[in-house]
Amino acid sequence: MGAHKGSFGDVAVVGGAPGMAGAAWLAARAALAAGAGRIYCSLLDDSAATLDPARPELMSRVAWWQSPPALLARTTVLCGCGGGDAVRAALPPLLSHAARLVLDADALNALARDPGLQPLLRARAARGLATLLTPHPLEAARLLCTSSAEVQHDRLAAALRLASDTGAAVLLKGSGSVVAAPGHLLHINPTGNAALASAGTGDVLAGWAAGLWAQLPDVAAADVAAAAAWQHGRAADLYTAAGRSGPLRAADLVEALAGLPAR
Repeated sequence: MGAHKGSFGDVAVVGGAPGMAGAAWLAARAALAAGAGRIYCSLLDDSAATLDPARPELMSRVAWWQSPPALLARTTVLCGCGGGDAVRAALPPLLSHAARLVLDADALNALARDPGLQPLLRARAARGLATLLTPHPLEAARLLCTSSAEVQHDRLAAALRLASDTGAAVLLKGSGSVVAAPGHLLHINPTGNAALASAGTGDVLAGWAAGLWAQLPDVAAADVAAAAAWQHGRAADLYTAAGRSGPLRAADLVEALAGLPAR
C-alpha cells in the first residue's frame, strides 16, 4: 500500500570505459530486473550512447560519482563493470561516501594496483559503511598478491583472508562460489553450472546483487551476496534442466533471473 519507485531503492552503476559500455548496461539491466526502483548508469566513456534502447527505463548520468556525498550515501552503488583504467578516478569518492558499495571487475583491479586506495577500503567497515567485493579467482589473487592457482588451491582460505584484510564481504566466484565476511559463517553456493561460463554473466551477478541490496539496505552484504549467488546459479540450473545446451548469454540471463519462481 502506498508504494512507489522510491520505495525500492536507487542503484547507480559506474563503469563502461571505452569499448566496454555493454558491461555497465548489463549490470544496470540486472539491477532493474532484481526490483530496484531507480537505476542510474554512469559511463566512463564520454562518447558512448546514453540510452539502452532495450531498456529505456535506465537513466544515464554523467560523472555521477561526483555527486554530493549525501546522494552517494543514500544510493546502492556498483562500481567496476567494464571500468578499465578510467575507473580509478571514480573510486575515492565512492569508497569515502557510498553506504552500500559493490566492487567488481576493474574496480578490484584498480584497488590491487593502487596502494593509496586500499586504506579507503579498509576504513569503510570502521565507519559503518558496507562493502561487497565480487572477484573471480584472478582478481582475488591480485588483491592477495598471490596467484590464481593458489586461490583455487584453497578457495575457502582465500575468501576468508580477503574478507579479513579488507573488512568487506567477499563473493569469490567460480564453481562453488564462496561468501565470506568478518563475523559471518562461511557460505558455499550450491547452484550454478558451466552455462554461466559466458561473457557478461559476472556483470549480471553484480548488478543483481546491487538491485537486491537497494531494496533491503539493512541486510548484511554477506546475506545479499549469498542470495544473489543462489538465484544467479538457479537461473542457470533451470536453463539446463529445460534441455538447453551451450552458454546462457548474459542478456538472456537477466530475463531468466527476472522470471525465477519463488524459492
